[in-house]
Amino acid sequence: MKKAILAAFLAAFSAAIAWAQVAQHLAPDVRAFVREDAAVIALTHVRVIDGTGAAPRAGQTVLFSGGKIAAVGDDASVKIPEGAKILDLTGRTVIPGLVGMHDHMYYIAPGSPPALYPEHAASFPRLYLAGGVTSIRTTGSVEPYTDLELKRAVDEGRVAGPRIHVTGPYLEGQGAYTPQMHQLKDAEDARRMVEYWIGQGATSFKAYMHITPDELRAAAETAHAHGLKITGHLCSIGFREAAALGIDDLEHGLVVDTEFLASKKPGECPSTTEANKAILPLEVTSGPIFDTIRDLVARHVAVTSTLPVFETFVANRAPLDARVLDAMLPDARIAYLRRRATISDNAAKSDWPTLFQKEMEFEREFVKQGGLLLAGLDPTGYGGVIAGFGDQREVELLVEAGFTPAEAIHIATANGAQFLGELDKFGTLERGKLADVVVVNGDPSTNIKDIEKVELVFKDGVGYDSAKLIESVRGWVGLR
Repeated sequence: MKKAILAAFLAAFSAAIAWAQVAQHLAPDVRAFVREDAAVIALTHVRVIDGTGAAPRAGQTVLFSGGKIAAVGDDASVKIPEGAKILDLTGRTVIPGLVGMHDHMYYIAPGSPPALYPEHAASFPRLYLAGGVTSIRTTGSVEPYTDLELKRAVDEGRVAGPRIHVTGPYLEGQGAYTPQMHQLKDAEDARRMVEYWIGQGATSFKAYMHITPDELRAAAETAHAHGLKITGHLCSIGFREAAALGIDDLEHGLVVDTEFLASKKPGECPSTTEANKAILPLEVTSGPIFDTIRDLVARHVAVTSTLPVFETFVANRAPLDARVLDAMLPDARIAYLRRRATISDNAAKSDWPTLFQKEMEFEREFVKQGGLLLAGLDPTGYGGVIAGFGDQREVELLVEAGFTPAEAIHIATANGAQFLGELDKFGTLERGKLADVVVVNGDPSTNIKDIEKVELVFKDGVGYDSAKLIESVRGWVGLR
């Protein structure tokens, strides 16, 4: 008995020391956003959606110790240690921290051409964290050194933000539409580029629209030789060909797959309009699209859903969210609203309402056939998608696509962690995992829009005030 008591004391003491190492190294600027930072915290009387896909459970207690989850269970069964900070969260729901798998640190600048995407190293880390996103993959970088330094700053407690998995610069072929991308010369250039950025700290890579098959094969082989993965937003290469060349993930889904256009030339990026029109008459659950789904699943190629950015192309569909508009600089807000109005004026000629529904159907069928669907927001398009807020909207749109709230949260948490090889650390609410937990004032299992009502975001057991984070960068998004 004495040995058991001693073991429990030593475990609690070690946990407290570990937590102190996390909490005490936070810079004053970061600590200003911290609301809860006790070594041991009990969230009581909460509803738990644990990220596994299981049904929600009411009347639960989630116990943190030393920045990790020590217990999850019924209020009556979880023993709360003496001295723990107890938070009565009646009426609240807790979910795992979201894992954003297409979450850039940049955002389009008003005015073009050329299209330019300034890094938002000040506002986006805070907005991601405020939205409940505790881990991200940058999925293509236009300022890779900035992303790497930002990751270091977050890890060292100098910046408030999610843990960052840095994707290297875009692997783009000849024909890049922004001068911020290097254009590959050949397969050897692709290999050298991957090798170089692995040396700098990148942990994944992204092929882009004009890459050639030889360049993609060389990049994939080089990344795989180092145990890393490669994804792609493709155009010159169709999905099934990319899967055969070794790609691990495909961004955006059906609406960027050009393989269904009969006139497509090998290795060339066709007209987006023509490629999209080729998709319109096809069925998702049979024929060529279904064959592609089955091939991707058989080759274990994941797909990243980015429904929020495509929603903005459907006239008057994306909510005019005051939080999003308030986050923008005036010039950025004006540019977004003007483009939105133009899309509305041309709604009668648009294929996007049909394409958007077909994309949702594709993602649902991909999962039904056993595919690994990931979730992101992609803060690009014409500016209507912003860090954090867009990640929440992605979960809402997954529910609209036909997934249950528990399934959508599973896609946006556990699936991302699984693809990153980090599921043993985060992605679900289970004992021993990092205390990355989002407190929502409401019940997303019955009203998915409640996922927007984030109050507290725990990362490594430290609780950040969502409202303070958002307010601190009000009006910053656009050029800084």
